[in-house]
Amino acid sequence: MIFEMRVYYCAPTRLPALMDRFRNHTLGFFEKHGIEQVAFWTTLIGSDNHTLGYILKWNSMAEREERWNAFQADADWIAARAETERERPIVARVENSFLAPTDFSAIR
Repeated sequence: MIFEMRVYYCAPTRLPALMDRFRNHTLGFFEKHGIEQVAFWTTLIGSDNHTLGYILKWNSMAEREERWNAFQADADWIAARAETERERPIVARVENSFLAPTDFSAIR
């Protein structure tokens, strides 16, 4: 099992737009492409309160590549993303890390 932690750093004032896009578009495309989400977070206290972090669960890197690439190439997703950014960009920067649980982790 592999977990992918993704952090989206939003342009100023654009976090609500990103959260709306996840609620109204992205999660449906995740379901369509078999992308399993574990949880989402916003930063309550920290160095940047314009972030949305989330973790995805994968069986393997090969599965991740196949499903993520299909999601990114989905014409309806591309259209939804363009529409939500019609006025201006939402995300300034994205970071991701791939995590493997330890043998003493509650999640494996």
